[in-house]
Amino acid sequence: MNIYVDFDDCLCETAEYFSASVREMFGVDVPYEKIKYFDLQKSFKLTDEQYKEIMEKGHTREVLLSYEETPGASETINKWISSGHNVSIITGRPCSSFEPSRQWLDEHGLNGAELFCLDKYGRDSFTKNSGFSLKLEDYYKMHFDFAVEDSPMAFKFLNHLPNLKVAVFDRPWNVDCEFPNENFHRCAGWKSIDAFMESGL
Repeated sequence: MNIYVDFDDCLCETAEYFSASVREMFGVDVPYEKIKYFDLQKSFKLTDEQYKEIMEKGHTREVLLSYEETPGASETINKWISSGHNVSIITGRPCSSFEPSRQWLDEHGLNGAELFCLDKYGRDSFTKNSGFSLKLEDYYKMHFDFAVEDSPMAFKFLNHLPNLKVAVFDRPWNVDCEFPNENFHRCAGWKSIDAFMESGL
């Protein structure tokens, strides 16, 4: 089985960091539980300059390596890999984030998972001279049987596979979203995700 796994807020608690960081940097107090939109600029009501500044900081090597692992992520993924499944981490982070992201995966025991940087959100990189390692046309040639994603903005990248089962990691910014089809299933955490995956075998 080929498995797609998103990075931020599936493997690690990125939004928790941004909630604390915007409070520290700009005095904007939006607790994690109140992050209504995946678009953080909209959720935190930041100016373009503030958004650029916070995104640049959030993608520095030091910060990328500091993100807390989402409970159960590495344990579950390593179980899948040990069972013979292929796991690809498909992140919307730019290529400039690849090396520290790869290091984070390795430090958390996920050296058996491949990492790809895909422009999921159709935006220019906030880091100069940094693109994405996986082109859209090449991504669409890849086949997945199961996916783990939290962003409603990324669901469109999963619609081309009619039999794909998608575990939607339950997060505040996707509570009110409508799923594209019946293959999308809300999961409260990695135990629930693993159970959903096993039910399709």
